[in-house]
Amino acid sequence: MENRKDICELNIEELRALIKEKGQPKFRADQLYGWLHKQKVKSFEEMKNIPAALKNLLSEEYYITVMEPEDILISRLDGTRKYVFALFDGNVIEAVLMKYKHGNSVCISSQVGCRMGCRFCASTLDGCVRNLTAAEMLSEVYRIESDLGERISNIVIMGSGEPLDNYDEVLRFLHMITDPDGLNISARNITLSTCGLVPEIRRLSKEELPITLALSLHAPNQAKREEIMPIAKKYELSEVLSACADYVRDTGRRISFEYSVVKGVNDSKEEAEELSRLLRDFKGVFHVNIIPVNPIEEREYESPDRDAVLSFKDILERNKINATIRREMGRDISSACGQLRRRHLKNANTITD
Repeated sequence: MENRKDICELNIEELRALIKEKGQPKFRADQLYGWLHKQKVKSFEEMKNIPAALKNLLSEEYYITVMEPEDILISRLDGTRKYVFALFDGNVIEAVLMKYKHGNSVCISSQVGCRMGCRFCASTLDGCVRNLTAAEMLSEVYRIESDLGERISNIVIMGSGEPLDNYDEVLRFLHMITDPDGLNISARNITLSTCGLVPEIRRLSKEELPITLALSLHAPNQAKREEIMPIAKKYELSEVLSACADYVRDTGRRISFEYSVVKGVNDSKEEAEELSRLLRDFKGVFHVNIIPVNPIEEREYESPDRDAVLSFKDILERNKINATIRREMGRDISSACGQLRRRHLKNANTITD
C-alpha cells in the first residue's frame, strides 16, 4: 500500500495520540474509531461527521483495510458460509460463518497458510506465506458481519495458521475486538486454537484475557503425536499439558482438547483408553472435542465411520472424561481448514499439484 499505514491497526489510545499530534480535539479520535470499528466503513469519505480537511490529511498517510470476498460458498445442508478473501498483496485467506441457535460464530484465519505441518490439515501443505495483521483479522469479522447483516457473537481463531505463531498481532486483535469502543465481543465468547507452542501458552495465560484455549491434541501419547504433528518433536506432550494446566489455573477458564479422529491412525479403543488415562490426572477443568477428520485429497487419511467415533466417545465417558462429538458443518462446501483456499488457488492456476 505504497508508504501509507493501516489506520485500522491503531487501537483507541494510539488513535487518540495520532489525533492529538494532528492538533485535533480528542473527541475526533472516538468518532473515527466508531466509524472504523462499529460502523465498519470502507473509506474516509463515509465518515459524515469528520471534517473534510482531516479526512484528506489522514488519507494521505493512512488507508483502511477492506477485504472483499473472492468467493462465497453457502452450504445447502446447514447454511454454513465459507469465504475466500483477497488481500492487498494478492494472497487469499479463508473464513467460515457458522449459524447456531445460540448465535453466529465465525472461524477466522491468523496467517496465510501455516508452517506447523499437521498431517491432516490442508492449510499447511504450502507452508506459511506471512502473518496476518490485527486489522486483517478484524476485517474478516467485519466483512462477514456486514455480509450477513446480523451480529457476530462468537469468534474462533481456528482457521488457517497457528495463532500463537503470530502472537503480537493476534493479541492486538483480541484486545481490539473486545474493546467496548469497537464491536465489544465478550472475551468469554472467543476461542483460540493452538497446536501447543508452550512459551506462548504461558505468555497468554498472563494477559488477563478470559478467552477459551483449545489445544489440538489429536493423540494419546508423544510418539503418535509426533507422527501426526511435527511440532510435537519440539514440545513434549507432558510439557504442553503442564502449560495448559497453568493456563486453567491462571485464567479460571476451562480448556478444550481437540481430538481429530483419523481412521486407522488414532481411533482405536486402546487409544481411547490411553487418552482417558492421560487426561485423568490433568489439573484443571477441561472438555474433549472429538472431531471426525475432514479428508483432504493430498493425504490418505480417512474419516472413521460413525460407530467408531461413538465407541471412542463412550470409552472416554465411561472413564469420566467429558466429551462431545463436534457437529460437522459445511461438509458439502470444503469447510475444513485450508480446503477452499487451496481449491481457489488451483483454479487460479497459481499452484500445481
